[in-house]
Amino acid sequence: MRMCVACRQMQPKKTLVRIVNTADEGVVIDRTGKRNGRGAYLCPNPDCLKKAVKIRAIERALEAAVPPELYERLKEEFSDGSAAG
Repeated sequence: MRMCVACRQMQPKKTLVRIVNTADEGVVIDRTGKRNGRGAYLCPNPDCLKKAVKIRAIERALEAAVPPELYERLKEEFSDGSAAG
């Protein structure tokens, strides 16, 4: 079980999207859930993404700046439903 950084709900790890701050690539989406680095979990839900952006939850959890392109990619994935799993 992991907690979404936006809505603060505990959910199974497999249902959440992991965003990780890696030493070599910076902030990226972690599809495997096993990459090294500081991670943050987010519900694959457009409302949670909006809240995370508004309150800067991902930046605080990762202790790093999140590039705008990453937010755009998440927005596209959450709107077409391909983010979960």
